Order: sequence, then structure tokens, then C-alpha cells
Amino acid sequence: MFITFEGIDFSGKSTQVSLLENYLIKQNKNVKIIREPGGTVISEKIRDVLLDKKNDKMFIETEILLFSAARAQLVREIIRPFLNMNYYVISDRFHDSTTAYQGFGRSIPLEFVDNITRFAIGNTVPDLTFFIDIPVEESERRKSERKSEELDRIEVSKNGFYERVRQGYIYLSEKEKRFIRIDGLLSIREIHERIIKEVTMVEEMKGAG
Repeated sequence: MFITFEGIDFSGKSTQVSLLENYLIKQNKNVKIIREPGGTVISEKIRDVLLDKKNDKMFIETEILLFSAARAQLVREIIRPFLNMNYYVISDRFHDSTTAYQGFGRSIPLEFVDNITRFAIGNTVPDLTFFIDIPVEESERRKSERKSEELDRIEVSKNGFYERVRQGYIYLSEKEKRFIRIDGLLSIREIHERIIKEVTMVEEMKGAG
């Protein structure tokens, strides 16, 4: 099963990825955890370029192409092979991030975003996507607890950018049946329990199929 986690920065995705990994391992499942951008030697090098604050002159065209390049490598080198071995592949972000961040956040036409995404991932689409939704104000509050030098090139973006990104995720959650929108202001435990419930339901549906 291919499961992805999405949301604006500081929504708590990474925490939930780790909790789900631990749960599945206890269920004797084979699990592969990946992150975006990254996950392969080549993709991690692209990640370094994308997130380095020194690269503040990066054009939005360059940005979306680099994200897509890292993703194309990850799909073919890691995701597809592990899915073929019946692993649970869990990704901290995937192609929906490009729709939200570059499509809505950077105002790149969605038709172009869709075309480059299809080229990068082919038919490798998540079975289940968890959108951990928090208000931008909460993201800012959590960001303020970090040291400025710990923030990457994307995380230093302004509130207006993140408002557009969040609207992109809301758009996707209403459009895609695989999207599960969860209130990110719930407790970590409550969010985790909702995730386990949804994963179990999909497992049962796949088993019945």
C-alpha cells in the first residue's frame, strides 16, 4: 500500500509518519519510509539545492522542475520496487505538494503542474493521502519556536503564500477520494487513531477485492 502525508509546514506530518511506521511494524508489516524531496542519493542532492536558503534567486520554473526530477527518480528507484515487494510505502509528501505549493502557492497553471506530474510519476498514485490541516496562524506559531537558522528556503515564506498553499490542499481534499482531511489541532494520539482507522478500512477493502 502506498500512503502519503500532506499539509503545510509544521502541521505534524513527520510525527504521524513515525507513529504509523511503528504501528505497522508491530503488525508485522514490511514498511519503507521516504520523504520528499529526497529518498535516493540523487534526490537528496536535489533536495539540498531546493531547500538551501542561499538559493533565494531560484525561479519558480526551476523549482517545479527540480521537485519533479527528484520525484521521478524516487518513484522508479524506490517506490515502485518496494510496492512490488508488497511493502507499505509511506511518504512524507508526494506529488500533491507540488499542486499545493507550486500550483496554488506559486500560481503556476494547474494544467502545466498536472502534465509534469503525470510525466514524473506515471500511474504511481497513492492509495491513501492524509492531509493534516492546520490554520496558517498555527503554522506560524509553531515556526516561531524554531531557530531561524533551522528554517529552509520554503519554510521562510510569508503567510500569504501559505494561505494559498492551504487552499490548494483543501481543493485537493474535495476533489480526490483518496484524501482524508484531519484536523491538525487534535491531539497527536487522536490524529494517530484516525489514521489507523482509515488505513484499516483500506486494508479491508483491498482484502475484499
